[in-house]
Amino acid sequence: MIWTVYLSGEIHSDWRERIEAGCLALDLPVAFVGPVTDHDASDAAGDHLGSEDKPFWRDNKSSKVNAIRTKTLIESADVAVVRFGSQYKQWNAAFDAGYLAALGTPYITLHDADIIHPLKEVDAAAMAWAQEPEQVVEILRYRTQGK
Repeated sequence: MIWTVYLSGEIHSDWRERIEAGCLALDLPVAFVGPVTDHDASDAAGDHLGSEDKPFWRDNKSSKVNAIRTKTLIESADVAVVRFGSQYKQWNAAFDAGYLAALGTPYITLHDADIIHPLKEVDAAAMAWAQEPEQVVEILRYRTQGK
């Protein structure tokens, strides 16, 4: 069985690459999916549908176009990793975590200890909290191999 792993959240560091490389090195049966991580492309996802004179409506339109991808991939995931960085507020990641929890899809949060308090509800619904991508790799190793 190939496990589908949705990688949600922060886009400004190499956490995705570290998880993918670690799983590849262990030859784990996983396939990774996730949102568009090119910030400009994501912001412009709805621009082809017509220009907007107010930023709210541009964001609203693009978020709905992006949701076609994220909703479909989240709903098909076997497990997810939701990364929260310390530098930016990732409201979209918190939304993804809530959606995963509502669907009953297990997820792992990945963040530093200094933001435990603001993420207490998100962490409470998670199956695990990791501080390093390599810890996530170990969880995926155990999940896929059972040892």
